[in-house]
Amino acid sequence: MAAVIQVLLVDDQELMRMGFRMVLDAQEDISVVGEAGDGLDAVHMAERLRPDVVLMDVRMPVLDGVEATKRITEAGTGKVLVMTTFDMDEYALSALRNGASGFLLKDTPPGDLVSALRAVASGDAVVSPSVTKRLLSRFLGDGGGELRDASVLDVLTEREREVLVLIAKGLSNTEIARKLFLSEATVKTHVGRILAKLELRDRVQAVVLAYETGLVRPGDV
Repeated sequence: MAAVIQVLLVDDQELMRMGFRMVLDAQEDISVVGEAGDGLDAVHMAERLRPDVVLMDVRMPVLDGVEATKRITEAGTGKVLVMTTFDMDEYALSALRNGASGFLLKDTPPGDLVSALRAVASGDAVVSPSVTKRLLSRFLGDGGGELRDASVLDVLTEREREVLVLIAKGLSNTEIARKLFLSEATVKTHVGRILAKLELRDRVQAVVLAYETGLVRPGDV
């Protein structure tokens, strides 16, 4: 029998938390172990409960979800999946850059929410290329100005840069392997080396960096 995924719900709206709880409690492999109404409470509860995943709102009083995400991920007290109302929310992008394993819109269908929680709990990152592209396009501005010096990518081999581009375009390891005529194991090795060399936590941060350095532009996807 699969282990139960323990989830901490964080949202300043009680009605929203109630809705999420109803969806999640209906799953045999998911258990809501706590609820918090602001980011500071979330940090303390994560430290005490050690949930597998924190389902985190970004716009909250006392301490916003971005700072709460940073504190939780740095402390290693839970993986964070950010929920936002707006698909072009700079808060969501900031949360990704501060350690979140992905983000979803609050009107995401229940089935997709459950799948995303399971993915994050298993160590995967939830990347929505279309939403990430719109976020970064707005964040970088109409001129497409670079936020990071592209020289940070100089540590990568040509093949690793090629793989990073495909990660940023939302391709899975299987799809990358097929496109580059490589084995899936080889692609996995490349991905691991990319994350290690660039000191990135996961694929989400790799996507953000690829856009920030101009390796991939919003119009490329």
